Amino acid sequence: MEWTQSGDDVFVRLDPGEEIHASLRSLADEVGFDAAAITSGIGRTRASVYGYMDDDHRYHRVTIEGSSELVTLQGNLARRENGEAFTHLHATFSDDDLKPHAGHMFEATVHVVAEIHLRLLPHAIMSRCPLENSEFVALKFD
Repeated sequence: MEWTQSGDDVFVRLDPGEEIHASLRSLADEVGFDAAAITSGIGRTRASVYGYMDDDHRYHRVTIEGSSELVTLQGNLARRENGEAFTHLHATFSDDDLKPHAGHMFEATVHVVAEIHLRLLPHAIMSRCPLENSEFVALKFD
């Protein structure tokens, strides 16, 4: 991973084998920020797991076994109540037949590259906490 910062904007390049969620959480600890909007991301990933939450607050997962294009990526980063960085990401992938796959991104490993923009929110006070009887980890503003 390499990154550069200009004011509140951080641009990061992830390399083959790096998992996107883990890398962005690591970046938050390295740079020292607590909140960010992930505004864009492109690249090529493999073993990408995405899905949706049903009406009973349960996630359903689908895995793209091979590699695919990461067409869009957006979301946010906040801290859990224990201080651990937490990423909430949605993505669109395109398989080699150009068929789109979209939803909540559970994990994706970089296959060729991922280029991601984050807008730091230095004055935002927000955190993530689990909802009772739900797999969702809610965003709270303090």
